[in-house]
Amino acid sequence: MSFVIGSDAVLVVNASDNFLLAKSLHDEIKRITDLPVKYVVLENGQGHAMLGMNYWQQQGVEVIAHTDTAAVIEAHGEQILSRMQFRNRDKAMGTELSTPDITFDTTYPLDLGDMKVEVHYLGPSHSPGDTQVWLPERKLIIAGDMAFHERLLPVFDDSDTGGWIDTWQALEALAPEVVVPGHGHPTTMDVVKEWTIGYLEFMRGEIAQILDDGGSLIDAYNIDQSAYSHLDTFDELAGLNADRIYRAMEFE
Repeated sequence: MSFVIGSDAVLVVNASDNFLLAKSLHDEIKRITDLPVKYVVLENGQGHAMLGMNYWQQQGVEVIAHTDTAAVIEAHGEQILSRMQFRNRDKAMGTELSTPDITFDTTYPLDLGDMKVEVHYLGPSHSPGDTQVWLPERKLIIAGDMAFHERLLPVFDDSDTGGWIDTWQALEALAPEVVVPGHGHPTTMDVVKEWTIGYLEFMRGEIAQILDDGGSLIDAYNIDQSAYSHLDTFDELAGLNADRIYRAMEFE
């Protein structure tokens, strides 16, 4: 979760995992500024990004999402909510499934007063509708789950790893100097490129060779990913990533 303070209003990126967490973030914002929160942008349709939106809507805040994100919420929102309720128990109190107020396809401009903000969908990557928030005057991008550097990126069944590599060129074309990733501390493009696109190119190259040689899924599991073993979630995700990339590339 991130927020941007302009001269007239505040923008929140990600509604949060639940109603109470959204309220907690709002309380923190109020300690810093008296300005109203005017917009909430969802980075994608995952629970941690969208389940708290009914809190913000009760405060009169407009929630903005890409059309693909809205479709994910429509199709899978009830399941996502149920999993969160099971996990969080009483901390899920007040959370109800909702839908975005505004959807967009490519770019949606916002005005916080003295600060222009652009909400972008640059192309397929980690999740359907992955969205980036660009502050052109500050050369800062809130990249969401398109960029990783402190934890191993997860590949899901609906991730498009080939498209992710292609979409990265559009991100680089903005020339951000500061990148706020989906997880971890702010950093630079060089760092997130090494641990995001570098990883994807490595895995896709290894799996392409396995497929060319007539290899199997077992060979994909045996790819030496040790260069990335220092990243958080490596043990949980390395094998799953190999599995999902292999299965997707079989049909490319």
